[in-house]
Amino acid sequence: MDHAEAGKEIRRAVDTGKVLFGTKESLYSLKHGEGLLLILTKNAPVLNVEEMTHIATLASVPVYTFAGNGLELGSVCGKPYVISALLVTDAGKSKVLQLGEANTQVAETAVETSKKGRKKRAAN
Repeated sequence: MDHAEAGKEIRRAVDTGKVLFGTKESLYSLKHGEGLLLILTKNAPVLNVEEMTHIATLASVPVYTFAGNGLELGSVCGKPYVISALLVTDAGKSKVLQLGEANTQVAETAVETSKKGRKKRAAN
């Protein structure tokens, strides 16, 4: 799914489902086992990204990195402010959860590729 389609699905999730905006609310809900998909921007603070992705992986919640910055994500969501993180708790009528599935498949492929490379180097 490309950047424009991802934006449309995120907006549809905001309009028809339930989405939590912000790092603090998203982190709190992740710690309590809530959430279906965590969306982070490319320019989110590194420490926040590391902490949230760690907790999301512990909670088995997929993480999607939005291609734009926080201001673009805010405008996609229809908010007049910067959003660096949001947590989808109910997708509504959107297909936003497919973003997490596609991202997970890409990450698994990258891990498998790196493991293959290590095996080859170890054998030599």
